[in-house]
Amino acid sequence: MRVLVVDTALGLCTAGVFEVDGDAVQPLGLRSEAMTKGHSERLAGLARDAARDAGGFDDIDRIGVTVGPGSFTGLRVGMAFALGLGAALGKPVVGLSTLDALAGASDAPDRAALIDARRGQVYARFWKAGEAQGPAEALSIDEAQARVAELTIPALIGSGSGLVLEGAPGATVVDALGARPEDLARLTAALDPATNPPKPLYLRAPDATPPTRLPGQPRSTVPA
Repeated sequence: MRVLVVDTALGLCTAGVFEVDGDAVQPLGLRSEAMTKGHSERLAGLARDAARDAGGFDDIDRIGVTVGPGSFTGLRVGMAFALGLGAALGKPVVGLSTLDALAGASDAPDRAALIDARRGQVYARFWKAGEAQGPAEALSIDEAQARVAELTIPALIGSGSGLVLEGAPGATVVDALGARPEDLARLTAALDPATNPPKPLYLRAPDATPPTRLPGQPRSTVPA
């Protein structure tokens, strides 16, 4: 299966075309740049160049895009692009968990994928014997440390790893700006588009808040 992957969830802007046959993943065209903003200006060009190296868009069977957790703006840019391209090509688009993709960076059957969510939290998912232990969660650092200790996790992957290392002294740490493209490709080929739609996965409310008054509406006054 030939897949195009798009990742704008964390610290990378990635577009790549891969041939996937079981666990074998062959890169055909790949562009990836470190960035935390500006994805909307770069993504289309990266995808164009990656597809050109792979011989064009025509032979792509499906598209995979990270849906979160991650940057609110980055996720929306990536999903909008993937959905638009999927509609233009008439190809299915698969939503990929950022944490599931990050977890592919370690072969350890017991591992945790952890993203620094700021404000004293991490986004986390845990695996034991290769089996996920519940869904992705937003946890306090103390909660995440306790889970890592309880599950005796020896491998931590992602930007939140250092924050919870106290719960797993001696654990192997894999810091990463984003998921490896080949892991995104494996997930894209393995997941069913019907049950993994490209819908955003937000584990907490956005930092922005709606305005308290409409445009032109006078500010309320509090009597002295």
